[in-house]
Amino acid sequence: MKVRFVIFAVITTLILAACAPATPVVPTPDVLAIRTSAAFTVVAEFTLTAAAFTPTPMPPTATFTAEPPPTETPTIAFSTDPTQIALGTPAGPACDDYSFDAATVDVTILDGTAMTPGQEFVKTWKIKNTGICAWGDGYGLVYAYGDKMGGVPVPIGLVEVGQEVEVSVNFKAPDQIGEYTSAWQMANSKGVTFGKAIFVKIVVK
Repeated sequence: MKVRFVIFAVITTLILAACAPATPVVPTPDVLAIRTSAAFTVVAEFTLTAAAFTPTPMPPTATFTAEPPPTETPTIAFSTDPTQIALGTPAGPACDDYSFDAATVDVTILDGTAMTPGQEFVKTWKIKNTGICAWGDGYGLVYAYGDKMGGVPVPIGLVEVGQEVEVSVNFKAPDQIGEYTSAWQMANSKGVTFGKAIFVKIVVK
């Protein structure tokens, strides 16, 4: 009995061995599973790369500081006064200058004084030396404009700074009837005029 069982077992084993395929069967790969796995792998790699990446700090933004405006070099103003130009001195207190009081400037022959044709007269004004230079030889009144009426200035002497002085001109009234005005101005020894003009105004009748 045992012998038969053994023989049967051997034969069954041989038959099964003969029927079994020589190469083991490889299961068909699941394409969807492969793609899903690959996607997870890529995501994992990106995550690791991002975690390991250290951002490079941006360079600091340059801050521009506005430069202060250049300091202007002060310029020396030069006088336009003819006297100062002639003397070659910068602006400041004028060497030659004068002033007068409108209430007292006319010492003789007030404006509108009546004259006969050809009448001679002396006009005198009071002025003050307000410059920083004394007046000496060569200083005096000179004709400026208007009707000269033969005017001849009277020489003046030394006039100190701040001193008042009376200056005069000898005139002769025109022969024609009418109103006449003559303007005169001070000048220094170089002939350069300075100060405001002073006037004489007459009416020939």
